[in-house]
Amino acid sequence: MGLKVAIQMDPIEAIDIGADSTFRIAEEAQARGHELFYYTPDRLIYREGRILARGWPLTVRRERGNHFTLGEEIEVDLAGWDVVWLRQDPPFDMGYITTTHLLERIHPQTLVVNDPFWVRNSPEKLLVLNFPDLTPPTLIARDLSVIRDFKAKHGDIILKPLYGNGGAGVFRLDPNDRNLSSLHELFMGINREPLIAQKFLPAVSKGDKRIILVDGEAVGAINRVPAEGETRSNMHVGGRPEKVELTERDREICATIGPVLREKGQIFVGIDVIGDWLTEINVTSPTGIQELERFDGVNIAARIWEAIEAKRG
Repeated sequence: MGLKVAIQMDPIEAIDIGADSTFRIAEEAQARGHELFYYTPDRLIYREGRILARGWPLTVRRERGNHFTLGEEIEVDLAGWDVVWLRQDPPFDMGYITTTHLLERIHPQTLVVNDPFWVRNSPEKLLVLNFPDLTPPTLIARDLSVIRDFKAKHGDIILKPLYGNGGAGVFRLDPNDRNLSSLHELFMGINREPLIAQKFLPAVSKGDKRIILVDGEAVGAINRVPAEGETRSNMHVGGRPEKVELTERDREICATIGPVLREKGQIFVGIDVIGDWLTEINVTSPTGIQELERFDGVNIAARIWEAIEAKRG
């Protein structure tokens, strides 16, 4: 029997249907006979005890420039739906956090993917702190002197916003760099959040591996190789995806974190591994499904929906 599926996402007009994981999730849902409803985060509503959304019935198709059709705009009570996908991209700001508070009010009667309580309490660069034996030396701080001491100890570091995404605002500061104070001043003028610093891992030149986990189980990986002259490997900034196999170390990392992800209701997760080290656990809006499906010839979106359908009985 088909499920009623609502998708909270960024504007559908602008997505790249050849790479967007949300589009692939919607496409597979439609193929399985599920009913789709689409809305953007700004159209989520709390009204007198009810969680509502104003949006549109959705049909998708793999046709560039004509990849979706919307029905008449309607307002729906999300408590009457089987599944709500929390799929807008970060930044992980108060707007994002507010949507998790609202959607938490209907979960798990309506299955929200991923569980909004644990999305809120497990942002990408903080959940890794639960696994210090798997991660490179890491610092979270706002004080410049503390960051400077960390850099003096490790020499070559990566400095980035704590709640950013897609490689935005990521800087490598090598032992000869003189820009730490200026960068700190820049970041401090933007927001009041701490920064995260990690010891630079030279293995990133060979790629930053994105491993996809479905309900705590690793289902495959892609390698993202930085463009010439770049430190960042994110595909948003020109990283090149390559086919790659899971190593024993990758499996060890997944076996350690998988049960935690499953317990926290994180059905679709993408972790980042550089060399032998876990650097991020992406639970907000992970990507990589389409590239993995093309490289490995597997239907990852089907695996995700099988996990959801099992939970919905």
